[in-house]
Amino acid sequence: MITVRALGPDDWRTWRDLRLAALAEAPQAFHSRLADWVGAGEHEWRDRLHAPGRYLVAELDGRPCAQVVAVPPDPDGVADLVALWVAPHARGTGVADALIAAVSEHAVGWGARRLALHVVVGNERAAALYRRHGFADLGVVERPDGITEHRMERALPLPVPDGP
Repeated sequence: MITVRALGPDDWRTWRDLRLAALAEAPQAFHSRLADWVGAGEHEWRDRLHAPGRYLVAELDGRPCAQVVAVPPDPDGVADLVALWVAPHARGTGVADALIAAVSEHAVGWGARRLALHVVVGNERAAALYRRHGFADLGVVERPDGITEHRMERALPLPVPDGP
């Protein structure tokens, strides 16, 4: 069974464990490096969970196995999906689909009109996942560290108004 939940500062150990695993397993996929975080203490991890956005974790059969950040929209109405990672043992189970759905739900709730993300050139499995969820490739951009990424975006449904 897959569950997705938002993390708060008291969940810093869960975020730390998943984030360090992600940075070790896929170092090119993220803007942070393992060396930047491996020695971080509780205060730094709690601060990270206070940064703007929703920090989400997926659990497979009660075990944390994936993470993502939903970033609120900019003035143009574009929210971001950042740092999606799924542990190797949970890939292909629907965990990534559940996280993308949760980020989309948060973005719609914030009033975003579009959802954007970046995926490293060559990570075809991730790009295919995002295309399956309606993301279109808007072209390649280069990060400050020289790694190239595809910028991808998709439209979001308009929020459904409450009440009659």
